[in-house]
Amino acid sequence: MVDAKYGPWAVIAGGSEGVGAEFARLLAKAGVNLVLVARKPEPLAATALTCRDLGAEVRTLATDLVESSAVDELTALTDGLEVGLFIYNAGANTCSADFLDAELADFQRVIDLNITTMMALTQHYGRLMRERRRGGILLVGSMSGYLGSVRHTVYGGVKAYGRIFAEGLWLELRDHGVDVLELVLGVTRTPAMERVGLNFDVPGMRVADPADVAREGLEQLPNGPVYVAGGNAEDVARRTDPDRRKVVAGAHRMMQKLMGLT
Repeated sequence: MVDAKYGPWAVIAGGSEGVGAEFARLLAKAGVNLVLVARKPEPLAATALTCRDLGAEVRTLATDLVESSAVDELTALTDGLEVGLFIYNAGANTCSADFLDAELADFQRVIDLNITTMMALTQHYGRLMRERRRGGILLVGSMSGYLGSVRHTVYGGVKAYGRIFAEGLWLELRDHGVDVLELVLGVTRTPAMERVGLNFDVPGMRVADPADVAREGLEQLPNGPVYVAGGNAEDVARRTDPDRRKVVAGAHRMMQKLMGLT
């Protein structure tokens, strides 16, 4: 069950497929109405239809969250709604390239999606929740934020920022009735990850199901500031070893296999 403090409306940025769609289905089943935001209109419409069939009222916005108009579009769409839950699940790595080989403008999109837009929307909905003294903010993070990785130089950095941001926000809001959680994902079998051709069959690789991690996130929301999903807590603990050369080199070998580069 979803706590009534997280309703009657939830906003899910990145709510069209994968983990975002699973959040939407779980919340719809629990009687929470939804505002779903995503870039691709077709999967967005399909998920909205599924959630309406489950009894939820659903509004949708097909927009690219890196565009300067996206924040205003979304906040206008939710004006007058009592949003009790904000989920930011839109932090993809839109520029998976070596840092010296790509354009700064492309990396800026990674920063804008994972930091700039996330901060603007979190502040908007967080202020309203603080005024009502109830609500929840769930920010989807990544194990990439625990160490450096080839082709994830910028992405890993923004994900590290996201975790520290969530921890500070949790402290700021915990006495105001607002729960804050960063849900840290490992390798998860989402449509987006399948499209980039990840090798999910690497021996020893733990691969999570989107429905499972979405359920974990909603269950752990009251227990912030950070929860590592998919049974990856021990791996995250190893990534915090102070011997950074050992940790980064070891993780690099596994990432090369995951991305099919060895």
